[in-house]
Amino acid sequence: AIDERLDEILALDEALGHLRALDERLCRVVEMRYFAGLGDAEIAECLGVTPRTVGRDWLKARLFLARELAPH
Repeated sequence: AIDERLDEILALDEALGHLRALDERLCRVVEMRYFAGLGDAEIAECLGVTPRTVGRDWLKARLFLARELAPH
């Protein structure tokens, strides 16, 4: 079970690296929302964008990560 969890964490780290290379802001939105637990308004303030932009970024990032993490 530990090996499986470690594989998931490593896959997520790799996928976030790919996302960062594609779009730094999308990656930052994921990190702030998922790992720091910030809401759209808080993230928007940190990034200097609107909460609506954060919502769109979150959607794009989730779709990207789902595709990256899907079994091949």
